[in-house]
Amino acid sequence: MHYLSMIFFQIVAPILVLLVIGAILQTKFKFNLKALSQLITYCFMPAAVFVNIYETTINMSVLAQVGVFIVLFIGSQMVLSHYIAKLLGLNRLESAVFKNSVVLINSGNYGIPVAQMVFATQPIGVAIQVILVIFQNMTTYTYGLYNLISATKSGLEIVKDFLKMPILHALIIGVILNVTNFEIPQTFRIPLDHVAEGFIAVALITLGAQLSQIELRTMVNKTIVTSCVTRLVIGPAVALLIIYLLKIDGVVAQSLFIASSFPTSRNSSSLALEYDVESNTAAQTVLFSTIVSCVTVTIVIYISNILFV
Repeated sequence: MHYLSMIFFQIVAPILVLLVIGAILQTKFKFNLKALSQLITYCFMPAAVFVNIYETTINMSVLAQVGVFIVLFIGSQMVLSHYIAKLLGLNRLESAVFKNSVVLINSGNYGIPVAQMVFATQPIGVAIQVILVIFQNMTTYTYGLYNLISATKSGLEIVKDFLKMPILHALIIGVILNVTNFEIPQTFRIPLDHVAEGFIAVALITLGAQLSQIELRTMVNKTIVTSCVTRLVIGPAVALLIIYLLKIDGVVAQSLFIASSFPTSRNSSSLALEYDVESNTAAQTVLFSTIVSCVTVTIVIYISNILFV
């Protein structure tokens, strides 16, 4: 119990504090959330992704394991959410929001900060989380978008949007400079490090500000509760099964297991709002999932330390 509380107060509680600071500041100053989100997307997150990939060496066998895990895990969540939605008797719109809330995970401005805290001395753990962010973004703008507006955007437009993602460019450049052992001049390396180090605080404060905008209505809703149980409890259980089936161990297994426990992505709410598909339910699911994850993520980190360290 002491170790569990230590994990909560040293890893999860600091994240919660930054979320609360963001919510308070947003209430007082009414930030331009779109501008803050763009700052993270085009500046802070690419810098954090680049620095982590540039400094980390991942061999091909590990990369292959991670790739297979991601495909199996995301695929299992798609199938699971589809059948649970049918069991719940949800209509087409409710089903689309429910499936997105289970499959789309907040791997970016929640997942990377957690990974940076847990794996402060093991860069490969953060690098794996970065790879998961790329896959999650691909899933968001393909599967997630298809669920809501399958007839609105063509496949070519979705591919174009994906190729414009700054974190994808940061990942590619980071890999190239890493492989070629290119030494970045200090004139550029110092500001890069400063921006990358600022990512955790800015991302979590912004997320807190965004969550504060969500109306807190009744949370006793079968769709919201079932979504959170599926995302935060069943999701990690399935991930653990896949990890054992693939015989993954060590830091890689620990990173993948923890990554499977993160709450519903705010992108699921943003897409629902943009296309007017059960946007209130989507927003409340993100809020409820994020709140409950403070407990569930703590437990998953604790279990991962027992099983894989």
